[in-house]
Amino acid sequence: MNCEVCRLKELEVEHFEIREVLRCILHTILFHRALGLVRPKDVDLELFEITYVQCGNVELEKKIDEKIDQFIDRVEKHPNKKNQICLSFYEVKNKQAVWFTNKVERLYWEQWYISLNVAQQPKSHSGKSYYSKVVVDPGESALEERSHRRAALEASLREVLFQIIKFVNEKKDHVPPIPNLEGLSFPYEITISSSSDSASGMDMFKRMLQTGHPTMLS
Repeated sequence: MNCEVCRLKELEVEHFEIREVLRCILHTILFHRALGLVRPKDVDLELFEITYVQCGNVELEKKIDEKIDQFIDRVEKHPNKKNQICLSFYEVKNKQAVWFTNKVERLYWEQWYISLNVAQQPKSHSGKSYYSKVVVDPGESALEERSHRRAALEASLREVLFQIIKFVNEKKDHVPPIPNLEGLSFPYEITISSSSDSASGMDMFKRMLQTGHPTMLS
């Protein structure tokens, strides 16, 4: 099975923007890949003039927020690394039982890579001009540059949303048949890593042989 990969445009964000940006992107992808019954819910971002759509599922929102919390925790522990989230969709195949064990194989058919370059907190020496200005020059020039940076991020986030829509509209041949489960759609997983982590073929092979119940969209 071919696995289609979409690497979304890297975004430069500040720490307090992480949650809204990731919610927007993850929910947008999952909404477009949710083939079961959903209750679309429009959500207006507080930091940007952008509206996106959620599936209207409380459990899904909770799972996404848990992963975002893990991402933020990783950023705080490794502030000098570029971090990314990978949202993967897969099929579940039950392998033949061997020695009374039942292996579940995950066949990945689509992966989305979301990369964030998070600016360090002002107390550290990040080398970012706008951050140093905010610290040493709280005047009008700093506010103007911060406003310009926010506008640039908003424009980039819009680009990412259009990138998602373009991908799902153009890439359809690899999407497997809808699972024969009423009210449910494709299983998925969300993993977190830094750009320095090595994702070898063996790592992927190990992940494909994981056991346990898959997470389903509802």
